[in-house]
Amino acid sequence: MTYAAEPVGRPAGSSWTTRLKYRTRIAMREPTTVIGLLMAALFTYLIVVPIISILLDAVQTQFGDARRTGTAVGEWTSYYLHRTFFSPVARDMFWEPLRNTLSVAFGAIIVSVIVGGILAWLISRTDMFARRWFATALIVPYMLPAWTFALAWTTLFKNRTVGGQQGWVEAMGFSPPDWLAYGQVPITVILALHYTPFIILLFGSALRRFDSQLEDSARMLGASRGRIAWSIVLPLMKPALISAIVLIFAKCLGEFGVAYVLGLPVKFDVLATSLYRNLGSRQTGVAGVLAASIMILGIMTLLIDAYLIREARRFVTVGSKGSMNRLSRLRGLRLPATGFAAFIFLISVGLPVLTLFLSTVMHVPARFTWDNFTLDYWLGTNLDTVALQQGILLTPELWSAAWNTLWIVGS
Repeated sequence: MTYAAEPVGRPAGSSWTTRLKYRTRIAMREPTTVIGLLMAALFTYLIVVPIISILLDAVQTQFGDARRTGTAVGEWTSYYLHRTFFSPVARDMFWEPLRNTLSVAFGAIIVSVIVGGILAWLISRTDMFARRWFATALIVPYMLPAWTFALAWTTLFKNRTVGGQQGWVEAMGFSPPDWLAYGQVPITVILALHYTPFIILLFGSALRRFDSQLEDSARMLGASRGRIAWSIVLPLMKPALISAIVLIFAKCLGEFGVAYVLGLPVKFDVLATSLYRNLGSRQTGVAGVLAASIMILGIMTLLIDAYLIREARRFVTVGSKGSMNRLSRLRGLRLPATGFAAFIFLISVGLPVLTLFLSTVMHVPARFTWDNFTLDYWLGTNLDTVALQQGILLTPELWSAAWNTLWIVGS
């Protein structure tokens, strides 16, 4: 049996509905069209619908607020916008958390760019000892949840501001000030260490693609090292560096765990914790405005990142020969450079993990005697603790939570 092939071109003399049906029939023959429609439906269900729901909460009267807004439940209102941005409580609810969010984000960016830029150059362009090992090891901080760093920080530097069990430093006879134990400084440091791998990955990848022959040519023409770095290296590295900065900023906007653990004791709120407070107090409308503000800032950063990726096409070297990636010899600085990389790994991975582990096998913090160590918190039974009566490995809730986590991640 044979079939007559349909004409490739548009049907002559047909109406626009006929042409639309024809084009739809042709498009549906492509598997990519079906996949695209399924992905669009999934995107709409998982992202668009929740966003619209949040935005509607911000401009519609919520249950219990009818008397305040002077409108019926579900009607349009600007009450929540005014309360969030212009009311007497707007400073504590939005503007101060916004300032804290931006200050933490910019501080984390500055620290991560400096530390990550140095490490990326050492790993990609020098003969530092164990640079291949560090190329993998220094990415581990991003694999660990940021709140684990916050828990390790409080274990070390917690003071009597919030009561409870004292921290290690205080147990040793020193009382850390509030600015070191809680608030902006520790949040900034932790986020900077957590997101430094962004700089190492993106900036380091760009450095590895950089052609060393460009530096050689400039040096033969009499250019100084500063001139080469400013006029040749930096323009080629700028797209990758700015893209990493934008991504770090976007991640800091929605960071909740670190700010909650280290900011709550001193009432240092960022936008994410302010949103949490309003949800906890059932101010759904205000929470909708705050969530929309975070989303708008995030969308703006993503648009900037997309623009920078498009602009990155301008910074391409074209030549007939393969590029050359020559390593710089550190000579006498080789050992100090390796020590610097090891120090960053120690404070960003080794110290937090070791601190959290030791805190699970000690009765009294920071007392390093054999009788103070125990495995009761892991395998004990009939414990006199408030939270659990048996070790964590014997608790069914742990294994249930672990299974749920693996099932969600696997799905």
